[in-house]
Amino acid sequence: MSILIQDVSILTMQRLESGEICPVYRGDIVIEGNLIKNIGYADRNVSYDTVINGNHLLAMPGLVNTHGHSAMTLFRGYGDDMELMDWLQNRIWPLEEKLVAADVAVGSRLAILEMIKSGTTAFADMYIFMSEVALAVEEAGIRASLCRGLTEGPLSIFKTKEAVNFAVDFQGAANGRITTMLGPHATYTCSPKYLQKIMEKADKHNLGLHIHLAETKAEVEDIKNRYGKSPVEYLADIGFFSGRPILAAHGVYISEEEMPLLTEKKVSIAHNPRSNMKLASGMAPVCSLQKAGINVSLGTDSACSNNNLDMFQELRASTFLAKVRDLDPLALPAAKTLEMATVCGAKALGIEDAGILAAGMKADLILINTDKPHFYPQHDLISHLVYAASGEDVDMVIVDGQILMEKRQLLTIDEEKVMYQADEAATKLVGK
Repeated sequence: MSILIQDVSILTMQRLESGEICPVYRGDIVIEGNLIKNIGYADRNVSYDTVINGNHLLAMPGLVNTHGHSAMTLFRGYGDDMELMDWLQNRIWPLEEKLVAADVAVGSRLAILEMIKSGTTAFADMYIFMSEVALAVEEAGIRASLCRGLTEGPLSIFKTKEAVNFAVDFQGAANGRITTMLGPHATYTCSPKYLQKIMEKADKHNLGLHIHLAETKAEVEDIKNRYGKSPVEYLADIGFFSGRPILAAHGVYISEEEMPLLTEKKVSIAHNPRSNMKLASGMAPVCSLQKAGINVSLGTDSACSNNNLDMFQELRASTFLAKVRDLDPLALPAAKTLEMATVCGAKALGIEDAGILAAGMKADLILINTDKPHFYPQHDLISHLVYAASGEDVDMVIVDGQILMEKRQLLTIDEEKVMYQADEAATKLVGK
């Protein structure tokens, strides 16, 4: 399939020689198959399968959500404004024990529906019944990095085998849109011995690792009491960061002294500002992490600790939170924040040919409707995308060269059916 997007405002997210993000300019985008063929001005004498009028639209790379638990959309609004452990022990964990594959299937479809409608073209997911999530990804046409979450316990051997089999079987599935990792949950739910086993499996099958890291003060204190080290120091000592790609969620309590342990490694931090605020976890040292050379991306976490999956809201929250944390209005400017959600997100998920718009890159892009009051006057569209836009402004979503949403109408998902099924599944879970 060939697509021409003509006379559109374009934000490539490429950097100029000066180091600045290339400003928005007008031009055409030509897509052939699943790749961007050309950006500039297209030959109008050539015939294209689809021609899109770019008037009042801005094209940019799709947003990449680097941390979440998609099926937890079923728990959205169930137990808000509670202490973390009270919420987990008395609301979330009891419901998770009741989950069956069909619940995860519909919960993940609801999440994917929400993500596509708000401009996300790729996401990372850690949960259970991951083959159901993979099927939902394949059907919807989105891109994803998936792993089965692993905690130590009586069923550890079974869970690990299931996780490895899934990772091996689904690596490169859905025409390469699905990649896989192994997902040890956290330092406080996995012993050193268990983590070593997971690391060995990851090395054997050439897989990265997705883990929660230094999310709360309680976690840091717990690990220090157990091992006499911080979570970062502890993982570094057992070789967790050595050689393999690591996606570490949160990183709220990583000290500047610990950052060199991560800088030279293949470690990416998935910053989840709104989840961290809602659960009162704290403010991650984003600017310090970036200055240390660590790749920092953005995630939403689950819909029950956020409570939506709109990455545009995450953009705004991350830059506001950084400014407040550092008491510096220059901290995390808009262009750098957009880079976290695109370029850095693609890097965190190991997607080497996405995150920017350029010839030869994957055709993963979104079109934003800028003909709305909050985009005027149009002094600086990059600024507006971070400080004024929302997921509701996304008009079209293209992933791997396939149009998934056009004029806010989903083409690969039955929206009403998914919402009905999700509501039905959640009601049954709560009533069980």
